[in-house]
Amino acid sequence: MIEYKTDQAIERMAVTGRFVAETLAELGALVRPGVNLLDLERRARRRVEERGAVSCYWDYAPSFGRGPFRNVICLSVNDAVLHGRPHDYVVADGDVVTLDFAVAVDGWVADSAVTVIAGAARPEDVRLVESTRTALEAGIAAAVPGARLGDVSAAIGAVAAAHGYPVNLEFGGHGLGRTMHEDPHVPNAGRPGRGLQLRPGMTLALEPWWSARSGDLVIDPDGWTLRFADGSRGAHSEHTVAITEDGPRVLTRLD
Repeated sequence: MIEYKTDQAIERMAVTGRFVAETLAELGALVRPGVNLLDLERRARRRVEERGAVSCYWDYAPSFGRGPFRNVICLSVNDAVLHGRPHDYVVADGDVVTLDFAVAVDGWVADSAVTVIAGAARPEDVRLVESTRTALEAGIAAAVPGARLGDVSAAIGAVAAAHGYPVNLEFGGHGLGRTMHEDPHVPNAGRPGRGLQLRPGMTLALEPWWSARSGDLVIDPDGWTLRFADGSRGAHSEHTVAITEDGPRVLTRLD
């Protein structure tokens, strides 16, 4: 079931979105060689507590995870790309680090992710990260009233295809609002003109993610962290987007 948000609800989600964006900007700036992932987790917890927000991850226990998730941010390094559990790891020069953050403020959720390269960046990693950002912008541009969900997925997938990157369809974007995961599912590849018609009031998290070589995933012993099976590095970009009469409105982007 799709929950269509009022203009007032979207404004409240935008408040949450700004907090999410500010927090990711602050944490992303701290990603450099020598920083420990647990320090980033502690900083994220402090930000959540100070704002009076509620983490969407803490105690999260979906069917694909092992037990409740007991962190407030996902931190995935190099070949890890989704649901990374913060742990005692010191970031090294050239590491590719994804930060994925979702909270509720006054009952309304926003969700966003960025991938940052620590220190000296390899050209192939820069190309990979930029491709997910380009795909995210393409998906946002396609999210207009009257378009189809397949138009958004196709726009994202076209960028991956242009780079020769394979796309995993098991995990993708999603609706959100009162909770972190709502209908519909938004795959990162699809056929234009197909699927649900977009209407004002829909709120979606669009999140292209992939590696340069493989779409196959394995799960870490922690039961959460998803890595590419061939060890290739991954990147992930995400924004919360509202469909409005005037077109897509990004709720997790700073001015």
